[in-house]
Amino acid sequence: MKTYKAIYIEKSSEGTFSSSLVNRSVDDLPEGDVLIKVQYSALNYKDAMSIHGIKGITREYPHQPGVDAAGIVEQSSESSLNVGDEVIVTGYDLGMNTAGGLAEYIRVPASWVIKCPEGMTLKESMCFGTAGLTAQLCMDKLERMGLVKDQGPVLVTGSTGGVGSIAVALLSNAGYEVIASSGKSEQIDFLKNLGAKEVMDRHELSELNKRPLLKEQYAGIIDVVGGETLVNAMKMLKPGASAACCGLVQSPQLNGTVLPFILRGVNLLGVDSVEIALSEKEKCWKKLAEVAKNSNIKLLTEEVLLADVPEAITRLFSGSVVGHVLVKVAS
Repeated sequence: MKTYKAIYIEKSSEGTFSSSLVNRSVDDLPEGDVLIKVQYSALNYKDAMSIHGIKGITREYPHQPGVDAAGIVEQSSESSLNVGDEVIVTGYDLGMNTAGGLAEYIRVPASWVIKCPEGMTLKESMCFGTAGLTAQLCMDKLERMGLVKDQGPVLVTGSTGGVGSIAVALLSNAGYEVIASSGKSEQIDFLKNLGAKEVMDRHELSELNKRPLLKEQYAGIIDVVGGETLVNAMKMLKPGASAACCGLVQSPQLNGTVLPFILRGVNLLGVDSVEIALSEKEKCWKKLAEVAKNSNIKLLTEEVLLADVPEAITRLFSGSVVGHVLVKVAS
């Protein structure tokens, strides 16, 4: 019986949750087309929510979390995926209710799996993970709506988090002027090293402002915060500009008016990185492969071992993590 190491979440009879590194049997993995030996994973806030038992993420415990995985195909019943192929799995049900990538093995449907793009290593892919995929999807959507480099600055909210920090780096690499919004004044140098031209205090956007419109400033927004921050930021969009929304760190509520939409013609774009078509994910991963070796991308990655995940998750859940956390799974 083949065993492997995995982060495992257990629920006590009192309703509390705990996570630890355990040995599991490969036979315990769910049915699927492809068995993958995981080399690297990454930490996401959704993993922290699963590990803490937040409702709406994972239905049943015990559970193996991890919404990201990059590894090598060990068994496959799908002709397009061969033993030895380097592959990436993100989103869908991985790590939610299907055993996830914070472990040495996963077994998943072939429809969830893409081959690692040419020129990108498995480690580099998880330096991005779902966070990087989401940031790239946001940028792509803004550009499809007409964003170009000479229109003015692009605002990134929640800029020291995983999605936000990668968005700053990607936009800067592409030649955009980036304004980063953050509540962590001690991270100004970090954000400027990633490429932010200016760092503004998040409180300038996060407080209730009853004015229906504010001074036009931004050619685009990538927002991971939601709530009053997104409402206020949209009031500052230039006519016809767009905000790409992918998070709810502050709140899922939008308590604004329609005036920015009908007086300035702005657009609010929803961005999902979980259930989109595999073909769309493949396009984004190819774009990420083109910038994977840029030095400012590497600045935002903290690497931990699988055994370090419970401690790192505690930091992530408390908001003390800066940038993106890469998990080295293979020993």
